[in-house]
Amino acid sequence: MKIAGAPISWGVCEVPGWGYQMTPERVLTEMKEIGLTATEFGPQGWLPLDAEARGKEVAKYDLDVVGAFFLAIMHDPKVDPIPAVEKELDAFEVAGGKYLILAADSGAEGYDSRPVLDEKGWETLFTNLDRISAVCAKRNVIACLHPHWGTMVQNVDEVERVMDNSKVGLCLDTGHLACGGADVVALVSKYANRVDVVHAKDIHKEMTDKLLPGELKWGEGVRAGMFAPIGEGDMDFGAIVKKLNEVGFDGYWVLEQDIMIDGEPPAGGGPVIDVKKSLEALRAFDK
Repeated sequence: MKIAGAPISWGVCEVPGWGYQMTPERVLTEMKEIGLTATEFGPQGWLPLDAEARGKEVAKYDLDVVGAFFLAIMHDPKVDPIPAVEKELDAFEVAGGKYLILAADSGAEGYDSRPVLDEKGWETLFTNLDRISAVCAKRNVIACLHPHWGTMVQNVDEVERVMDNSKVGLCLDTGHLACGGADVVALVSKYANRVDVVHAKDIHKEMTDKLLPGELKWGEGVRAGMFAPIGEGDMDFGAIVKKLNEVGFDGYWVLEQDIMIDGEPPAGGGPVIDVKKSLEALRAFDK
């Protein structure tokens, strides 16, 4: 089981005003200290944008690179996402990375609201997903779609529509899928062969269930502890691991417990404690 870290588990996020942002030095050092061997790059600009500098920064900690979470506007016929994708792939060539983990950017700031797609928007999205997948394949990178709250692919019916109308693979983010109304185990059963990488989040279902009715906003839920260390929430990781093992899944399991840090974290401990709990729990499910 290949298990990687993600900076969001330390509160590092692309959303403006998203709490205290911990340094790469602390986050990557703590990943290494608890036994993780790989990381995602984190939000654009957290690590150096220059490809060579980015590669050197990660190499200091002897961590492999999973790839990058990458927001792209893919539904607007007036916007071509390919130039930005190519630029990121240039960085992959130098700094490493196998997966371009795409989220269908709404164009709005943050994740608390989004427009509704019309048929032209859906067609454009499907076309761009396949275009990006082809561009990535030529450069030995795998493109996969990350269903994400507040993006154009959020709810379970939208996820299924993409899977059924494009060739792109799936980043199975267990938490975001649950927030969008999915029975995650059932979704894995249906699309297990399309899963390229997993973002492993545990959830407190009594909170995630309040998102779709509008009783809770995304940022409010994260701040209130909507996500839990693996094994301490309501997600059936035993079933998910079993189903993916049955189809020979050999991609990364990326530990993601979205958090928001109010105030500077303590010098010792802090978010790494929960990441270590998740690491140990996920390994136990694989036995």
